[in-house]
Amino acid sequence: MAKAFSVASWNVEHFKNVGATNEERVAFIVEQDPDVVAIYEVEGAEVWRELMEGMPGYSFFITEGQNAQEILLGTRSGVTAFVTQKIEFQSRDAFMRPGALMTVRVDKVDYTLLFLHVASMPAARGFGLRADMIERAFDFKTSVLDKITENKTNFIVLGDLNTMGLDYVYGRVGTTRKLRHERVEARQEISRLRFLAEESGMRLLDKTHDVTWRDGRRRSNLDHVIASEPLKFKKFGGAEVDVRGWPRLANEADQKTWIERFSDHALLYFEVQKR
Repeated sequence: MAKAFSVASWNVEHFKNVGATNEERVAFIVEQDPDVVAIYEVEGAEVWRELMEGMPGYSFFITEGQNAQEILLGTRSGVTAFVTQKIEFQSRDAFMRPGALMTVRVDKVDYTLLFLHVASMPAARGFGLRADMIERAFDFKTSVLDKITENKTNFIVLGDLNTMGLDYVYGRVGTTRKLRHERVEARQEISRLRFLAEESGMRLLDKTHDVTWRDGRRRSNLDHVIASEPLKFKKFGGAEVDVRGWPRLANEADQKTWIERFSDHALLYFEVQKR
């Protein structure tokens, strides 16, 4: 099958207005040669200048809100796309990041992509906001898009979904300092994500590496791509999403060096095949 378009999705840790590090980051994005690029955790208002210099031929859009971190999207010249900001995915919290919605048209077929960087932290508030944001994404498909397309929606939800579980503290053990707490493991939150996707006629795509984030010894599976069932993707060793960056490096020291230079998140790359 022929490629419709490719996407690179990457949480670039604290992407600010700084020099040499950003040049390397932009060069790494250029290496992926994506038709569509999404960058999360953008904190500098002038970062777009470095992107425009390093990625000529791309057009860019950035979300705007009261939060410190935004989502920046880029499209290669020749890609027909309509982009809009969706504040409903802030879950009525003005300081959360809004979603970015892009419709890409290829050969008269529309593909709708929702880019999200949802709430972090395993505390109750973060977990609750995450759950609500994800539910809103699936509801947007079934209640809005499916009605417009008569249940033929080509919908993709992707980004840093922060599936880190819940740590619910509810007291202490006797008079000790040991806490009583219940835990929703990250794998359980991901299982819920998969269940909600299937209920909405979508599926959680397999990745070449499950772990996409690390900080020292801590490692987590935070970044995901969810797609409508009929959509087809290029395979990378049997997986539909190629995880690029530090997970590809076998040496521990090399992984840490890569993270220091680029980001604690790996980059997700995939190619949608024409319908």
